[in-house]
Amino acid sequence: MNQPINIFWFRRDLRLDDNVGFYEALKSGCPVLPIFIFDSEILEKLPKNDARVTFIHHTLQNMRTTVQKEQDSSIAMYHGKPIDVFKQLVNDYTIKSVFTNHDYEPYAKKRDDEVNQLLSENNIVFKTFKDQVIFEKDEVVKADGNPYVVYTPFMKTWKEKFKTHDLEIFYTSSYLDNLVKHSRLPNLSLSDIGFTESEQNIAEYTVTPTLIQEYEATRNFPAKDNTSRLGPHLRFGTVSIRKMIKKAIAEKNEIFWQELIWREFFMQILWHFPHTAKESFKSKYDRIEWRNNEDEFKLWCAGKTGYPLVDAGMRQLNQTGFMHNRVRMLVGSFLCKHLLIDWRWGEAYFAEKLHDYEMASNIGNWQWVAGSGVDAAPYFRIFNPTTQIDKFDKNLEYINKWVPDFQELTYPDKMVDHKMARERCLETYKAALNN
Repeated sequence: MNQPINIFWFRRDLRLDDNVGFYEALKSGCPVLPIFIFDSEILEKLPKNDARVTFIHHTLQNMRTTVQKEQDSSIAMYHGKPIDVFKQLVNDYTIKSVFTNHDYEPYAKKRDDEVNQLLSENNIVFKTFKDQVIFEKDEVVKADGNPYVVYTPFMKTWKEKFKTHDLEIFYTSSYLDNLVKHSRLPNLSLSDIGFTESEQNIAEYTVTPTLIQEYEATRNFPAKDNTSRLGPHLRFGTVSIRKMIKKAIAEKNEIFWQELIWREFFMQILWHFPHTAKESFKSKYDRIEWRNNEDEFKLWCAGKTGYPLVDAGMRQLNQTGFMHNRVRMLVGSFLCKHLLIDWRWGEAYFAEKLHDYEMASNIGNWQWVAGSGVDAAPYFRIFNPTTQIDKFDKNLEYINKWVPDFQELTYPDKMVDHKMARERCLETYKAALNN
């Protein structure tokens, strides 16, 4: 195609409206070719029936149908390494600019640097925009320019800055006719990329005024399941963070709002301290002598620890791809503190199973329960998996749903005694941290 075009590269922003980079591309003056790349480097690490891949594929097909019907356009689908796909695109089209939205994870930064290098060698401009957060990188820092490593002052500064922030919504509807007129752009089926349809569904999110208002009172009780299920939708960008912040503000609910700020806190931690993806933020915690017993890890994964609330969480995760947030803290603490298994093992298992897996938050929360991260729980804080039932599931509704066998003879014995495990954990941590 000789006519100059601009490309918009969809990634973690799978929506047509209130999408900053897409909005800027459509206003750029050239016809816009929208693309999505099923990145083989990411896909090869995933189970072949991964629910997240099914969700992405369905979402893209719905987006394609919309622009085909309304604009006689489409979204071009590719499979492979992004650098190889862009080599092909440079060959096939006369490209003026490539637009996309920022991604903050270490792999994404490396990938984008590589693509940017290729494009600049071909005199193509690579333009990226802030879209998945309200504030990013160095926008919320201490007075001396250093990043915050404690949540509460970060949150307070975030809110102060937000008072003077213009929360613009980026409406694309009046610019969609700037898409290239081509409704038969390359498409891919799930089987084309080596995947099958998942039996698990990613639930629709629920952010009603009632849910927001009751969030503080109900969020800690897993049987109520009064959570928004917003995680995967923010992760893949099927909803815009700006619209969700607007809803939280409209309902004047500080707690729901602050949960969204936690997400940005962990993102800026990963941005400023990329080593935390693999290493403890507090380096002395990497001296802990983990037991890393593989058989015990398998029992934890399968929800067969003999502790019903821990097992309920793991079975919910394995069956649905979701686990209630309160229970996530307990199962994480149990793995690191009771079993003395490296937090990285748990983090990797959650990365494989959780529909709402988000690298920054997952790493941040796992390091929190291990005691090794920013603003972490002190290492001597060890959840008692039995008394947690009295606090959060005293009627055993959640446990009965996910561990119906917990009172039967077939239910496993407790794999470790709480008192012994607590003392062993304290000794192990002290030995590592006092060296």
